[in-house]
Amino acid sequence: MSSNVNPVNWFEIYVEDMDKAKTFYSTVLNKKLEDMQVPGGMEDLRMVAFPYVDGAINSSGALVKSSEMKPGTGGTLIYFSCEDCADEQSRVETAGGKVLQPKFQIGEHGFCAICMDPEGNTFGLYSMK
Repeated sequence: MSSNVNPVNWFEIYVEDMDKAKTFYSTVLNKKLEDMQVPGGMEDLRMVAFPYVDGAINSSGALVKSSEMKPGTGGTLIYFSCEDCADEQSRVETAGGKVLQPKFQIGEHGFCAICMDPEGNTFGLYSMK
């Protein structure tokens, strides 16, 4: 793999209530999430994708409802890029989530906020300002 390529390729956030999760992340991030087609024979699997821009330096992922994987805290922490993470943070609680650590500076690297979605998944918001 080239050293100038982002190594993050894909992520999955496991959920129980897909409609609620889709509404939460769409509201907080102010982005449209799209239902994905899943392979045949996987009727218990539902996936909703975060936006991906062809040709841009980015990665994507999906909300996933599956009988085999459950949501929860203490696992992988995903950080979503923002213009100013205070904007997204301001929408978390009205969308049904919780702000665990309000926007804070991480030295010269910018700012973060740590939040929790309605199903107990912890995620981060990141911005340079």
